[in-house]
Amino acid sequence: MPLIIEDDRVPPLWAQRVSSRRAARHERAAGRNGVRVALVNNMPDAALEDTELQFFELLDVASEDLPVFVRLYSINEVPRTDRGERHLKSFYSSVNDLWNDHTDALIMTGTEPRSANLQDEPYWHSLGQVLDWAETNTASTILSCLAAHAGVLYSDGIGRHRLPDKQFGVFDFSRSAGHRLMANSGDRVRFPHSRWNEVRTAELAACGYQVLTESIDGGVDSFVKKKKRSLFVQFQGHPEYGAQTLFKEYRRDVKRFLKHERETFPSMPKGYFDEPTAELLNEFRDEAISNRREEAIENFPDSAAAGLQKTWHTCAVNVYRNWLDYVVARKAKIPAFSALTAVYHQSSRKRSAAR
Repeated sequence: MPLIIEDDRVPPLWAQRVSSRRAARHERAAGRNGVRVALVNNMPDAALEDTELQFFELLDVASEDLPVFVRLYSINEVPRTDRGERHLKSFYSSVNDLWNDHTDALIMTGTEPRSANLQDEPYWHSLGQVLDWAETNTASTILSCLAAHAGVLYSDGIGRHRLPDKQFGVFDFSRSAGHRLMANSGDRVRFPHSRWNEVRTAELAACGYQVLTESIDGGVDSFVKKKKRSLFVQFQGHPEYGAQTLFKEYRRDVKRFLKHERETFPSMPKGYFDEPTAELLNEFRDEAISNRREEAIENFPDSAAAGLQKTWHTCAVNVYRNWLDYVVARKAKIPAFSALTAVYHQSSRKRSAAR
């Protein structure tokens, strides 16, 4: 059902996707009590619009018959190009407007760090203000990747640990704890990760966090903690990623190697490419290492993106659907969330069978 962008400030990629449906969606959502979500998008300019689209698509599918109203916000101190600033001015509100807005839930993305210590980032103070506000003004808050690291550092002093190589690819995770957000997920879930650092189970548990999913290969995936009024849900990975997002990141990192902006050739994302595609990319890697020049990126096998599948889609939709259920239950002050979830998913299955 309807995902409605507040104030009709609809970014171009999403406007193209839903232009034929928007009028009907607004009409169907009018007067209905849905969920209002603030999306604080801190992603770098190159990924800014793709990230909007990824979260819009995920919330749109997960919402089913629930109207979800989204407003985009930006933190002023996140470095931007002129193009990025123009996009923000057209479609985003400042986080300073957030303090007086009615919001049920908040999602905050990470960004590419420029400092070894997150507390030295120019946006650190403003990010802390958002986290403090969310604790008392939302039913639940989602923090993605770097935002999750920043959140536990700001609230609990939990530092992150540098990894020997980038945690990059699609990983399988086991459920390490029962939780309403993982209802109907099965024993294992699958999500993309892309990060150079990690937070660890023991340190999270010592500060009252509950780790929901983890694995030996992928580390901690998701973890939660109630902070004042809000349930904070943290993902070290990216359930929202599109099918080709990891491919774009890999190509970007290869280009950085060819431009001598990084010393080593990047590792290929794990669990992502089939064997023939991996062989093709390895052939390019060997050639690029032996003849390291920026122009070589023109020979990068872009055909490798064809046929990539979003194998984590079902898991991502399920956890976000459970999250929206939780927010609805908190708004209505219904303690029996498990009963609500059971009824909701039973009706969902009936609707799906009728389609």
